[in-house]
Amino acid sequence: MSHLPYFCYKGFGEEKREQLWYSQAVRVGDVIEVAGQGGWDPLTSEIPTDLDEEIDRAFANVEHCLKDSGGAGWCEVYKIRLYLTDMSEQAVVAAVRNLKAWNPNHRPILTCIGVTKLGLPGMRVEVEVKANVQKKD
Repeated sequence: MSHLPYFCYKGFGEEKREQLWYSQAVRVGDVIEVAGQGGWDPLTSEIPTDLDEEIDRAFANVEHCLKDSGGAGWCEVYKIRLYLTDMSEQAVVAAVRNLKAWNPNHRPILTCIGVTKLGLPGMRVEVEVKANVQKKD
């Protein structure tokens, strides 16, 4: 569907668009769908070795991607898919901490899925969202 607007933020997003032939986000009417965001540094593509830091960065990358795509950020998110290769208490605590921090005024629906492997070496978390973009006055 080439008529839809697709988005790739600078650094990691543009690099992966060329390397792997996909986009970070697409806008369909008033909905932005964000491809799975990992805990990479958006400029260097490095993935932290610390699990808490990786999860924090993945949630921050969702915010970055939403804003780059014309949205307001996490405040417009209504659906989350959270993929984890590590379903430990540490990972769950870090994910819930981020859900509360990024969504203080609402509780989006969430599906959490334990997987054995993600798209890039070293990834342990990936966050995929849908957001309803509010019309600006």
